[in-house]
Amino acid sequence: MNNFKQFLSDYAGAIIGAIIALLIIFTRLYMLIIGIILVVIGIFVGNYIQNNKSDVKEKIKSFIDRL
Repeated sequence: MNNFKQFLSDYAGAIIGAIIALLIIFTRLYMLIIGIILVVIGIFVGNYIQNNKSDVKEKIKSFIDRL
């Protein structure tokens, strides 16, 4: 019994993390999280393109010329 208590005290964070991960997977909450991450990436890309229009145009032109 003492070994089990030691195991729980040593790995309590990992056990809680695993339980939370399983809940996220079973409730398909990961789809929402992936969607939110994609929206945030889109916001950053759009902001970068808006602030660096000339650089982006040059990079796109050079990429098309290579093709």
